[in-house]
Amino acid sequence: MTIIVMKPGFHTTVQDLGRPGWRQGGIPEGGAMDRIALRIANMLVGNAEGAAALELTLNGPQLRLEQDVLLAVTGAQMAPTIDGEPLPQWRPVWAAAGAVIAFGQAVSGCRAYVAVAGGIDAVPVLGSRSTDTRAGIGGIAGRALRGGDVLPCGSDADAAGRARAAAWHASLAARAAAGAEGRRPNWAAPAWFAAPPRTPLLASPSSSGKRSTTVLRVVPGAEYGQFREAARTAFMRERYRVAPASDRMGVRLDGPPLEISDSAELLSHGVIAGTVQVPHGGTPIILAADCQTTGGYPKIAHVISADLPVLAQCRPGDWLTFTEVTLGEAQRILLDQEREMRLLSAAIRLRSRIHLI
Repeated sequence: MTIIVMKPGFHTTVQDLGRPGWRQGGIPEGGAMDRIALRIANMLVGNAEGAAALELTLNGPQLRLEQDVLLAVTGAQMAPTIDGEPLPQWRPVWAAAGAVIAFGQAVSGCRAYVAVAGGIDAVPVLGSRSTDTRAGIGGIAGRALRGGDVLPCGSDADAAGRARAAAWHASLAARAAAGAEGRRPNWAAPAWFAAPPRTPLLASPSSSGKRSTTVLRVVPGAEYGQFREAARTAFMRERYRVAPASDRMGVRLDGPPLEISDSAELLSHGVIAGTVQVPHGGTPIILAADCQTTGGYPKIAHVISADLPVLAQCRPGDWLTFTEVTLGEAQRILLDQEREMRLLSAAIRLRSRIHLI
């Protein structure tokens, strides 16, 4: 089964859950920026949660299906359509061969995900199909998609997942075949949908009245105490704006500069996604999925793991603020998020067993 890329969109890549275990060799972990959205998309089509899918950024692609397929779209709202008709998100969708799936500009959020039953069958590199455009590995030739690319689909699911996908595929295809006035629609979807885990601190009212402010929870970084008290206070109280130069390597922020009291240079040391570095000039950078493995800038904080999917949906011009939590609270929040994901996975599996399409 294959999918043809008619138009690539702004920056569309193949992503899975990354290639952990290679950072000691200077290889970033990479993978989907919004791992929650990727995992749910895969759940909805019977794949393993870490199967490769498409990550769409700000403006999506136009895709033509060469065979009937079961797919799911999650993440940012990019007004997806199938042959011009609105395509529902956060649910399994059966689509017929020849159908064209198109995306527009993101109305809300920054990144959307498209999973297909069996996953995108790109060649694995160091155990992952994720695209790392700086290293030129993974995905389709280690780059963002281009018009004319052919995406092969595989079988990245266990027996139960394949059976679940086959049952939904058959049920939705039958529903489409029984369309109004004998016409066979080119797609069908269930009424139910899978909502992502709750993010109670996702947004707060904006003083400008135009855009809400995303709240990210952080724990103090190793050099937090070396920043002047005024800088620590500003970091937790002031608003920062996502800069246009942000990408999968790091989210650059515009806002009050932060002054460190000790100007001594640091030796390069390990860094990970979520690290908030403060380079010369004082404006913070939040490292993201494709971040380097080492860095020498002081670290004022770390965005907690559970909020990295929230960060992934912040786009240039969005406002951010930070609020401090303890390490114990960060661990509890992550456990709660994973508990919700397990419950969601169980609910999706239950849908297939009792045929509630």
